[in-house]
Amino acid sequence: MLVTAPHPLAAPANRVRADIDATPGTGGAVEVAARGWRSGAWTEWRSVSAEAVFDQPVTRVQVRVALTAGRPSAAPTVRAVRLVADSVVAVTAATPGLTYRVYATREGLVGGTTANGHVIVSRDHFVALPSARGLAPKNTGDYTVRVCTTTRSRCEYAPVWDIGPWNTKDDYWNPSGVREMWKDLPQGRPEAQAAYQSGYNGGRDQFGRVVGSPAGIDLADGTFWDGLLLTDNAWVDVAYLWTGTGARGRIGSGPLNIRSGPGTSSPVVGLAATYANVPIECSVTGQSVSGPYRTTSQWNRLASGHFVSHAYVSGVTGTIAAC
Repeated sequence: MLVTAPHPLAAPANRVRADIDATPGTGGAVEVAARGWRSGAWTEWRSVSAEAVFDQPVTRVQVRVALTAGRPSAAPTVRAVRLVADSVVAVTAATPGLTYRVYATREGLVGGTTANGHVIVSRDHFVALPSARGLAPKNTGDYTVRVCTTTRSRCEYAPVWDIGPWNTKDDYWNPSGVREMWKDLPQGRPEAQAAYQSGYNGGRDQFGRVVGSPAGIDLADGTFWDGLLLTDNAWVDVAYLWTGTGARGRIGSGPLNIRSGPGTSSPVVGLAATYANVPIECSVTGQSVSGPYRTTSQWNRLASGHFVSHAYVSGVTGTIAAC
């Protein structure tokens, strides 16, 4: 997988078209996707095999080229990718702040490599979703989720660093007009859940495997055990934070405790992983804390009463208002 440097556009545009000179080889595949920068955040990745249309104009475009092969002899190759950006009538944007209840399984696989090139360590903190459209590049939180237990007693903010479970083209959080596969399923229903619970697609995933669980998200061990305090696979509430709006900040040193109030004496209600992009609703004055960026008494309220010290937050986009 190759992720290019972002390319600034001469003028804002909402459509990218590509001329791709490639040979997939027998049993291989070449996938070219693009994403755009708008309103202080990246759009999802969109395939540019035909064209990619974004929900609003973008000012920068980044390209991702992925080569896959069922066997070494397939040898897929790419010689050139040429892009043209312009504007058309935009597609309907997804509802901001989408949240769905899905089944979570523990990923494990310590020592393995995720789809974005991260080598998994013990008690790691990230998640996997069954679509490359929400895959964050290595060591970024461009696509971050908030995963909470159904009682909301524990939550974790974690970046999307892997693809799975079961499917790889199931962006189930998107409406049918945008969803890459399984367009006849309700928005928010993972294909694996439909296959497992009601025999959809003959009870099989996109690869023809019999689906053994309704999983719509995989959690790294640290997210599973330490963030949510889970002991077994469970239903969770997932917010796909890039579909929301408002100010964002990046967690610079984690996993960071999130608390129920603006001070270290307030109970811990979960974690925020390093690189996670978190939505900042407002700020309050609380206990003074020294962190990697500053010493400050400013605390950021994230969501559902979660607080983190501003001393651990960087790269803020947007204006933070007082609570």
